[in-house]
Amino acid sequence: MRIAAVDLVSNTCFPALAAYELGFFQKEGLDVEIELVAALGATRALRDGNVDGIIAGSVFDLLTEFPDWKGTKLCVALSQGTPWLLTIKSDLLIESGNIIGLKGLTVTAAEGPDLVFKQLLRTGGLDPENDLNIIDLPGAKEQNVSFGIFAAEALSQGRIDGYWSNAMGAHTAVNRGVGKIHIDVRRGDDPGEVRYATCAGLAITDNYLEKEPESVEAAVRAIVKAQRALRSDPSIAIKVGEKLFPPEATNLISDIVNNDTPFYAPSISRTTIQRINAFAQSVGQLTKPIPYEYVVAERCIPIWKE
Repeated sequence: MRIAAVDLVSNTCFPALAAYELGFFQKEGLDVEIELVAALGATRALRDGNVDGIIAGSVFDLLTEFPDWKGTKLCVALSQGTPWLLTIKSDLLIESGNIIGLKGLTVTAAEGPDLVFKQLLRTGGLDPENDLNIIDLPGAKEQNVSFGIFAAEALSQGRIDGYWSNAMGAHTAVNRGVGKIHIDVRRGDDPGEVRYATCAGLAITDNYLEKEPESVEAAVRAIVKAQRALRSDPSIAIKVGEKLFPPEATNLISDIVNNDTPFYAPSISRTTIQRINAFAQSVGQLTKPIPYEYVVAERCIPIWKE
C-alpha cells in the first residue's frame, strides 16, 4: 500500500507514522510505503493514482480533488478535531487567545489549513483579507517540506510574526524561545466552532477499497493498535522520532504526544461528518450536504470499536 503523508514531522498524523515505524502494519501482513508529499500535493497524488491513500492532517482537503467526496473514503481518524495552533513571536505583548490583538501582524498558514485560520479570524472579529498580512512562505510547498518546522524557522529569522501549524511546529518555536502559543482551538481558544471544522485521517480511493478491502481493514487495525499503544505509553513516541524526525523534534515528540493522547481516537462519528461538511460548505468546498455513508468507509467502523 502506497501512502502519501502531508507532513512527516507531525504529531497530528503521528498514529499512522507510529503504526509504520513500530511495526503494526507489518504485523497485520501489510507492506506499506509512506512518502512525504507536502500540503495539497498529497491529495493530487491520490487523485492521479500515484498513491493508494493519504495521511491527511485535514480531511476536508480531499474536497479540492474529490468534489463532493466522490472517489474517496475516510477509513479512520488519526486524531480528533482541528489540530492547528497559532504561534506568535514571544515578545509580542498580546494577551493569550486575543484575536483582535493580531491586527496588523504578518502571519502564514499552509494551503488548506488557511481556510480554517481565516474563519477563526472572522469569528473573532477580524477581516483576514484586510486586518492582517497573511503570506505564503517561499519554499513552503516543496515536496519535502514539513510546514510547521519550516514556519518555526521563518519565525526564528524574523520573517513573520506568527504562523498557524500543528503542535510540533508550535512547540519548536517555543522550545527555541522565539515563540509562544497564542491560540489552541481544541483546548478552548475558539470564539466560533472551528475546532470542529476538520480532523486528521486516513483516506483511501474507492478503487483501492474495492480491489483491496482486506488490506484497507488491516491498515485501519494497525492504526487503531498504534493509537492504543500511544495512549498507554506516550514515551514510545521517541522510538518513532529517532527514525523519522530531526533531533530537535525527537526531543519534543514524547511530551507533545502525551498532551495529544486524548485526541488519538479512531472513530469518525456522524456528528463529525456533519460538522466537517458544514464548514466545507461555508468556505465553498462542498456544494451540498453529503450523507455519512458516502464519506466514510462503513466496513471500517467495526474495527474502530474493537
